[in-house]
Parts: sequence; C-alpha cells; structure tokens
Amino acid sequence: MYKIVRKRCLNPTVTQLEIDAPLVANKAKPGQFIILRVDEEGERIPLTVAGTNPKEGTVKIIFQVVGATTEKLNHKEEGDYITDFVGPLGVATHTEGIKKVCVVGGGVGCAIALPVAEEFHKLGAEVTSIIGFRNKDILILEDEFKACSDELVVMTDDGSYGRHGNVTLPLKEMLEAGKQFDTIITIGPLIMMKFVVATAKPFGTPCVVSMNPIMIDGTGMCGGCRLSLIRDGKRITKFACVDGPDFNGYEVDFDEAMSRSRMYFDFERKAHDEACNLFKKEVQ
Repeated sequence: MYKIVRKRCLNPTVTQLEIDAPLVANKAKPGQFIILRVDEEGERIPLTVAGTNPKEGTVKIIFQVVGATTEKLNHKEEGDYITDFVGPLGVATHTEGIKKVCVVGGGVGCAIALPVAEEFHKLGAEVTSIIGFRNKDILILEDEFKACSDELVVMTDDGSYGRHGNVTLPLKEMLEAGKQFDTIITIGPLIMMKFVVATAKPFGTPCVVSMNPIMIDGTGMCGGCRLSLIRDGKRITKFACVDGPDFNGYEVDFDEAMSRSRMYFDFERKAHDEACNLFKKEVQ
C-alpha cells in the first residue's frame, strides 16, 4: 500500500498527488513513468513521473480526470492509500551533450515536460520553455516552469492569458530569428506534437516527441501503445512503453497514432460516467 502524502488541485480537472514510494523516488528519471492501481480490483494505468524527492522518498504524479480510474483516484485524499505503485518504467529522456534545449508542452502534457526542463536546468543547459493551454482557467505549473527556464513563453488558444495562439507560433519565430537549439522536446496532445515537428523540420533542428498519449498497459504486453516509425523508407513497429516514450519526431506516423488513440475515447467516457454515478450514490 502506498500513502498519499500531499494532494494539490492544479485546475478543475487536473490533480497532483505526492506518493510515499522511496524505492521509486530513488531511481526515477525524467521521462520515465509508473503503473498504479487505485484498489485491488482496479485497472492498471501508466502515469508519468512528474517529480521526485529522494530525501522524503516521495514521487509526484499529475493526472487529468478522463476515465473511471482517474475519477476514483481523484476521490482519494491526503492520508489515503493506493494499492500498487510500480516503477520506474520506460527509457529516461536523453540529456547528455545537450546545452541548448527548447521544451514545448501542451495542456496536461506540461506535467511531463516540467521534470524534463528541470533536469536540463540542473545540468546547466540553456532552457527555453513554451507551454500552451486552451485558456487561462486550465493553466498549470507556470511558476515551476519560470524557475527552471531561461525563457518562458505562455500561450493560450483564446488569448485569455499570455500570448494568443498555439505553441508553434513562438517556436517558428525563434527559429526564423536564427535561435539555435541542440534539440526540441515536445510533450502534449498528438496533434500538437505533429505540428511542432512540422514547424521544426524546415530548420533541421532535432525534435524529440514523448508518445505518452498512446500508452495503455505500460509493459508492452497489450500492444495498445504500438507505434509506427518510418525509417530509411521502411515502416518499423515500436512500443511506446518499452522502447520510449521518447522518439525521433521526424520518424513518427502521427496520423496512424491519432487514429488509434481515438478508439478508446467512447469507452473511457462511458467508464467515467459510470464511476461518477457510483460516487454520487455513495454520497446519497
């Protein structure tokens, strides 16, 4: 059993939990993830490590309430326990030799982008961060990004905060102005990452994408995170959970990934609604 040490609401649908898990806290690196079960009858879900405190033995996770399991998890409070918390899993983000990096995060993907930006900052790299949200009400982690970035640009689709537009706008401006990056790392919705890659491609800047959005089982057993890469004219298959989650963005078949990710939307929505109805009955 793993104790919830701290709980923080980041916006109406996104929550941060700090879990007492010393073994994971001492080994986890940015880009890796854990698998948890809320209770003994619960499903296994992967969530990216959003930060660690090895001294306290705690691990931060950030999740958006979209299905039944995240709804159940969101009803847990400080002092409550979850049944399983296994990790770290996946391959850590590559940092060696990178002196100038642009980290581009979108929505709840910023929870994954933050520890990456923090790691580069700790290693002495020059960090430019671009984070984007639909509107001001769902903005998360701005102060944390400010603390680890040499330059931070905040974008909102409706212009309610920061700059008006999507994350590719300032990225393109920077690249056109001649700003050099050893690599661009982008984490967020698949469609956002697709267009970040398209923006970077004419400039030849290496671009890494985190394929967390298509991860399901987390161990390579279910095949749900199957990913097609186009390399040297050949199509090869990888698994986001064991071969990634980071991949060369220029090789990823985003259209296929987006098509496959939509397969689970209706199921998640139905399961979420059933879980909500169950909690309402318990309250009554």
